[in-house]
Amino acid sequence: MAGSSTQTQEAPILIEASGLSKYYGPFTAIENVSFQIRRGEITAFLGPNGAGKSTTMKILTGYLAPSSGTARIAGSDMNSDRINGARHLGYLPENGPLYPDMTPKSLLEFFASVRGLSPKSRKKRMEWVIEMCRLETVLGKPIGKLSRGFRQRVGMAQVLLHDPDVLILDEPTSGLDPIQIHEVRKTIRALGETKTILLSTHILQEVEAMTNRILFIAEGRLKYDGSVTDFLKDGRTLEEHFCGLGTPEVVQG
Repeated sequence: MAGSSTQTQEAPILIEASGLSKYYGPFTAIENVSFQIRRGEITAFLGPNGAGKSTTMKILTGYLAPSSGTARIAGSDMNSDRINGARHLGYLPENGPLYPDMTPKSLLEFFASVRGLSPKSRKKRMEWVIEMCRLETVLGKPIGKLSRGFRQRVGMAQVLLHDPDVLILDEPTSGLDPIQIHEVRKTIRALGETKTILLSTHILQEVEAMTNRILFIAEGRLKYDGSVTDFLKDGRTLEEHFCGLGTPEVVQG
């Protein structure tokens, strides 16, 4: 679980969305989405399919440019200063692409080179992510031959390799078995002690298991920003909120 509220309030803002909107002709993907996430927070980003979660995350990572508004990672504008922002960011998209003919070891060596890690730092970071993601037994096997769970671990290792301050994770446990889900949750909780994590998921048990804050988006607008406890205080379950029984008014966390 993320740090105490007092510690979090004093921590620096590492993810900031300010008035983000994205239009495709007459279609509104998101409109006027604003929030801030500080170091040490693990925040769940929830909403039904088509609500605008993926669009928002792509803008935050610099993959998409907003129609209006600003996205900042560790203070860097991801539209005008994406390279500097990317130094602080690790992004794990759902079904993130990996090179199936490469081994986990060769993939990590490749990304360490691309990230510009020094030989000394490269060795240290590779040893750390291999241990953290428990990849020791598959380092020499082709990624294409690995199970879904191990491929997800390889993706997580690649994301963590350059020791980013910010992690944006899109459905990190999708398709995993219960044991693998437990391991990924354990890893995310450990990382959340020092990093800022924005976690998109449809597995609602993960929200209460890993996070203490919710951003709920629907129809392209942010409907709720606050604690898990306050989100559920009206007596409705997370499932009922997803099934269209209504969402609370926006609460600023």
